[in-house]
Amino acid sequence: MPRNTPYPRHARQAYLTLALAAALTGTLATCEASAAAQGTAHAPTGRPSVVAAQEARLARLAQRDVDAGAPGVVVRVDKGNGRAIEIARQAPWTRADHALAASDEFRMGSNTKTMVATVVLQLVAEHRLRLTDPAEKWLPGLIPNGAAITLRMLLNHTSGLFNYTTEPDVLKAFTGQDTRVWTPREVLAAAVRHDPLFAPGTSYSYSNTNYTALGLIAEKVTGHTLGDLVQERIAGPLHLKNTYLVTGFGEAKNPRLAHGYEPDAAHVGPLLPPYAPAGTAFAGPARSAGHVDTTWINASTLWAAGGMVSTAQDWARFSSALISGKLLPPALLKEMRTTVAEESEFPNRRYGLGLEQVSTPCGTVWGHSGQAPGYSSEDYTDSTGRRTVSVFTTTIFGLASPKTGPANPAGPANQALVNAAVCTMLDKPIPTTPASAPTDS
Repeated sequence: MPRNTPYPRHARQAYLTLALAAALTGTLATCEASAAAQGTAHAPTGRPSVVAAQEARLARLAQRDVDAGAPGVVVRVDKGNGRAIEIARQAPWTRADHALAASDEFRMGSNTKTMVATVVLQLVAEHRLRLTDPAEKWLPGLIPNGAAITLRMLLNHTSGLFNYTTEPDVLKAFTGQDTRVWTPREVLAAAVRHDPLFAPGTSYSYSNTNYTALGLIAEKVTGHTLGDLVQERIAGPLHLKNTYLVTGFGEAKNPRLAHGYEPDAAHVGPLLPPYAPAGTAFAGPARSAGHVDTTWINASTLWAAGGMVSTAQDWARFSSALISGKLLPPALLKEMRTTVAEESEFPNRRYGLGLEQVSTPCGTVWGHSGQAPGYSSEDYTDSTGRRTVSVFTTTIFGLASPKTGPANPAGPANQALVNAAVCTMLDKPIPTTPASAPTDS
């Protein structure tokens, strides 16, 4: 979530405003030049030498990311003209939990918003909703001043609603310190106890609360659960076999789910945002290198803002179908790609309706990023949907730098990998000089 972080990135205000805030920044050339020549992926006989070189370069950068401190990383690049490049690398201490593979399932965090927005816009196409509908029409009495907040404002984060991820009680659940299951209505109620940040429609501020409200509206309109709507309208038709919405806590332990990790209580403190109460730490079994395993943490607060689980291949198929116009009529895809400026610290990003336009060192891409405890992801396509890229990392705060003291080398190494993967997708050379292109969390 914080912009996914549930910290849906955007706990952005929250958690990954830290070092992930620059995920598409350009320290590429330096990082690429110094990448250790380890873990090179060998191309099958007959593959064009340029693709083999690209794959080898990404493998080196993925290994460098792990060597710098990332517990694990998955990279998938599909240029739409042959077999996709797929790479997985992990730290030795994580292997006892799970052997990481490029086909593993992953908690998608705020990438979920793109899928939820697609469902909502499909309902608009069917004339069951309108972008001008006030929230009060569908959720009477649940949102203060809901008559002035439209569905469009919820979709593009201009509602002014307080971000529930920064609510102390919800934060305890997000970090696993509270194991009770939260319902979406309880999450919404916790958020609206706080004053709005601004009058509806007058500014932008990423808020996971917006998508909790949208999930409830979609359920109210259809009479179906949000998880069923995703399956019926997106996952089923696109044959996404490993894509589903997690709705609670204590789900069956799926062996295909990659394990996620966060720094333990002794190490996470200097990485936390100012609003985190003293003693905030992630719950989970202790692991080597000062981490805890957050794989089975309480996920009940994520839901429509960050609760999807998927694979890099499944998400690429969804992203490609969406951007190429297979899931929405042209007029609504145009609405989805109509953007507003994001916060000033993300000048290269603009937010549409559950979709981001991102200016990178190698060109403009469309997609989203996501975070859930132990998981960070970047998922993008070109403007046609033919080319796709995903970079999944099995930590949020393991990439962040402390507020004081030496920087964490895993942050720049991960940024270099994301940049290189995007440039590879677009068949562009990695810039030889640093380019400033901060990403959302």
